Amino acid sequence: MAAEPAPDPVRGRGATTIADRVVAKIAAQAAGEALEAVPEGGSRPHASVVVHRDVARVSVSLELDYPSDVGRRCGAVRSRVRARVEELVGMEVHEVTVHVERLHSPLTRQATRRDRLS
Repeated sequence: MAAEPAPDPVRGRGATTIADRVVAKIAAQAAGEALEAVPEGGSRPHASVVVHRDVARVSVSLELDYPSDVGRRCGAVRSRVRARVEELVGMEVHEVTVHVERLHSPLTRQATRRDRLS
């Protein structure tokens, strides 16, 4: 006589729901990790996320130093955000859009310092 299969302990425990704002926070943190440093006088990256059936679409806004290899740095952000969201949340990431909001050059940093001192 065949033995009955053991009940699956995971089945019946319920579901886990992760809020979009939590996924966005993870994405923003991952973008910061990819950049390694915020430009002097700049803001940390921020993200917004749309999740549908465990598939995330992420939009990241950030600021970069000028001059820099913008394409390479944005590519690093996309890769890091995708990997960290998939690893930590278990969602597929179909799209990571990167918006560069501002470039910080030595000239803008000097102007910002002058404005603060005035």
